[in-house]
Amino acid sequence: MKVGLLLCDHVRPEFREEFEDYPAIFQRAWPSFDFEVFAVCDGQFPASVDICDAYIATGSSYSVYEEIDWIIQLQQLIRDIHQSEKYYLGVCFGHQLLAEALGGQVKKAQSGWSIGVQTFTISQKEAWMEPFQAELNLLMMCQDQVHVLPPNATVLASTPACPVGIFRVGNRMLGVQAHPEFSKAYDRLLMETRIDRIGAATVAKAIESLSLPLDATRFIQWTVRFLSTVD
Repeated sequence: MKVGLLLCDHVRPEFREEFEDYPAIFQRAWPSFDFEVFAVCDGQFPASVDICDAYIATGSSYSVYEEIDWIIQLQQLIRDIHQSEKYYLGVCFGHQLLAEALGGQVKKAQSGWSIGVQTFTISQKEAWMEPFQAELNLLMMCQDQVHVLPPNATVLASTPACPVGIFRVGNRMLGVQAHPEFSKAYDRLLMETRIDRIGAATVAKAIESLSLPLDATRFIQWTVRFLSTVD
């Protein structure tokens, strides 16, 4: 299965020796996918949505509502993917992008930053959620959240501080506010480098949460089933 990886940011150069860049991180998380990388944050876009069978959009340090050329162009690409009925998975920024591009709204959460291990409670069971479990512990690193859903959207999971934790649009486009591709070490590094923005107390509590087990592997299994669905 050929999957277009819409790269919306890069790992900072000083961290790449230990963690590599996002294409390598996503390839490790989804080893069964044949990725073609499009560094959209650098202006590199697919010539046609038909190049790939499905698309995954990564996280980013940018906000989807910023008036930046590549973000504006990327929103149009999401609309093209939607119109062409291709499968799509949005991770964090990519999740918010799905909402913003199709008529929803994203803004900063009143609850502040969601970081560390957070528990996602499934509110609607889907056929591709196999093996099923009602709650998933996943890593988060976000300040923005989806506040208004786009048309034809359904919330599938939430956390106590994030009402739209996982949602889908129709049956082919899925967004998750978490980072199933992150390791605990990388999430902790991001928290520690952003402590002035996030706040020392919030970071300290989130670092404690890293002792909890993760269900990223289970969620990734679900997404493989979702993106590989044959109608």
